[in-house]
Amino acid sequence: MPDATAFPLHGLRVLDLSTEIAGPYATKLLVDAGAEVIKIEGPSGDPLRQFSSSGQDLSARDGALFQFLNGGKRSVDWDLETEAGREAFLRLAQTADLVVESGGAGWLEARGIDFATLRARNPALSLVSVSPYGRTGPWAERPATDFTLQAEVGSTAYRGLPDRGPLYAPGRLGEYSAGAAVAVGALATWRSARASGVGLHADVSMLEALCLCFTTYHDLFGQFVPGFAIPIAIETPSIEPCKDGWIGLCTYTGQQWKDLCALIGRPDVGDDERFYDGSARMQHLDFILDVIHGWTKTQTMAEVTELVGLMRIPVAPIGDGKSVLEFDQFAERGVFVDHPDGFKAPRVPYQVHGMPLPAFRKAPALGADRAAIEASLPEATTSGAPIDESGVKPAFDGLRVIDLTAFWAGPLATCILSTLGADVVKVESIQRPDGMRFAGAVPSEALWETSPIFHGANLSKKGITLNLDAEEGKAILRRLFEDADVVIENFSARVMENFGFTWEVLHEINPRLISVRMPAWGLDGPWKDRTGFAPNVEQASGLAWITGYEDMPLIPRGVCDPVGGMHTVYALAMGLEERERTGEGMVVEVPLVEPALNMAAEQVIEWTAYGEFLGRRENRGPVASPQAVFVTKASAEEKRFEKRHVALAVETDAQWAALVEVLGAPDWASDPHLAKEAGRRDAEDAIEAALGAWFAEQDCDAVVDRLVAAGVPAATLVNGYMISPNPQLDARGFRRPMTHAVKGEMLYAGLPFTLSNEAANVYAWAAPTMGQHNREVLQGELGLSDDEFAELEAKQVIGTRPAFDV
Repeated sequence: MPDATAFPLHGLRVLDLSTEIAGPYATKLLVDAGAEVIKIEGPSGDPLRQFSSSGQDLSARDGALFQFLNGGKRSVDWDLETEAGREAFLRLAQTADLVVESGGAGWLEARGIDFATLRARNPALSLVSVSPYGRTGPWAERPATDFTLQAEVGSTAYRGLPDRGPLYAPGRLGEYSAGAAVAVGALATWRSARASGVGLHADVSMLEALCLCFTTYHDLFGQFVPGFAIPIAIETPSIEPCKDGWIGLCTYTGQQWKDLCALIGRPDVGDDERFYDGSARMQHLDFILDVIHGWTKTQTMAEVTELVGLMRIPVAPIGDGKSVLEFDQFAERGVFVDHPDGFKAPRVPYQVHGMPLPAFRKAPALGADRAAIEASLPEATTSGAPIDESGVKPAFDGLRVIDLTAFWAGPLATCILSTLGADVVKVESIQRPDGMRFAGAVPSEALWETSPIFHGANLSKKGITLNLDAEEGKAILRRLFEDADVVIENFSARVMENFGFTWEVLHEINPRLISVRMPAWGLDGPWKDRTGFAPNVEQASGLAWITGYEDMPLIPRGVCDPVGGMHTVYALAMGLEERERTGEGMVVEVPLVEPALNMAAEQVIEWTAYGEFLGRRENRGPVASPQAVFVTKASAEEKRFEKRHVALAVETDAQWAALVEVLGAPDWASDPHLAKEAGRRDAEDAIEAALGAWFAEQDCDAVVDRLVAAGVPAATLVNGYMISPNPQLDARGFRRPMTHAVKGEMLYAGLPFTLSNEAANVYAWAAPTMGQHNREVLQGELGLSDDEFAELEAKQVIGTRPAFDV
């Protein structure tokens, strides 16, 4: 096992009060990077100790998912309801750098360990909270689950087929997404506190995290095109049947679609303007599927992969809990490793080159470290000094980042960096602009300035254009590298080398430069040169395998991009720590697929720990029962919608009892057998049928209000463009007004957490128009003359609009 001092967070002490997935996943990332994480559990322990998606009997052991998320941590079982437990925790907090908690609004205060009390003991201590809606706002105490939150952000309503109903994305993906946000918030507050001596509070809202991760900025689209309703749909083509299974395709660009049609012998379909984009193909779904399946069903998965890959069309096999272990890319890269608690699991989802990979360690038994930690507690002390946050700077203040990324994962990573203080220069070219400029773009004269996704993922950046096929463009980029701290790109593995910027060249230009690389599949292995978008990552990782109808796997749709972006910010922070130690830059590698494999880890864990193969259960899940989507009646004002739906998730027996009261205690629901979860799972078909009949007679929003008031998690399935206005998001300032050079003032989503010092956030300006900051950067910073600038424009090395007809 590598020496603990070899890891970047060695010496960081974290107190983990969180339970379930979001907080523990974040602290897993911290412990894997060398931090000491002390898990503080009540006498009964984290409920996840007794959880298994396949319903294993865990009465005499901890669950494997708990062991995966909590390996290497220490455990104490203090009862924070008692004065002795509270005082022990506060004394331990005097020695800590971070506290992570998931108790929700009022939980810390009720135990006398709120942030003010913690600060009195340790002014440099930072706190990160995670809860469904955040600790502030009118919905702070509203009951919710991952299932209902997905409904509230507009994700569930547009996934599926119109005649079969909407579907959520299972696997507790919302909790993992929030966990990635917790990890970013933890590093942000710690970095700021280390520089200033003053700790901060980051308050992570799962709702806000899901807004960023489970929609493609639909709220912005609703501002661009008021009144537009996003239809329920599936990607076409996406996961299609072959002779020996399923294959994953992705044709995001018009050229990819045309190339696929040519490959399968139907160039006429590829040339038909009716089918150029995915939404148009959805209107002719049966015909398109007949065309695609007419070819795929005659081929094996291997044949499709080879032929489609030769056309540079993104393609991937469909992974599940068994098959991902056999994929040659993951096997050759050593992605899945043995856990000492007796199963296989994915390694950390990034690599800082030159730094050893951490080895898995066993998870602690409940209270295993209590005696040792109590013996080392310091005497109680308090600081009488006032806390002054005015000098606290953003976490990445002064960091210079050259951003070569495109589409979503990379741009979101650099957007988070810019929002946390980094000076980000986005580089694209007029020959090959960021492809996301055209994704969902609103038809207009300057079409390339109207994509909601581009707008949302590129806040507070300077935007320049450089043709990197021209020597002049490469020369300017080289000059930008000379004074930069970081270059970040998400090309396929071969592209930077093709431009002539190998790692050796970059290191020679600037020995302190950190190169952050985000290829889909990794920098080595048999898939390294394959193109890959987030849908392919969802297909290969197993996330798609458990999403969809029983007879039709579907992609979760996009979550891998933003979650990959957040992991990239975290991984870069590890690289910065390593640079502080060595003085040298390095490569930081974050393959988009590896955070996805960590989110899908439970499938492999269940298979290798228990021999259980997890599959699709549509809207049902392992945490709540009943959990389903129900159709309600629409009011006259809602007649433009065919249906209004409610998402319902009953996680506890108490919530079931509350639901029975709302129902009016009918005989079927009052059956004692249904009072316990096991009984409800036995009768899910009958329960859902009875609830379906009841919901069909209810007004949608009114019944959600009644259920929520009774403490039952429920939510209206919101159409994506209708997210705004939202009283909770608005009260927390999640959307910030900024003025775009073309679109004018818009409301833009910020970070998925608030910081106790607003100065630690930077919301400077909206996304740059193409080449908007060419003069500022090339002349103001690099000193080019007017003649030199004009010559670059004449040669189309730089420009402010695409070099092709749009």
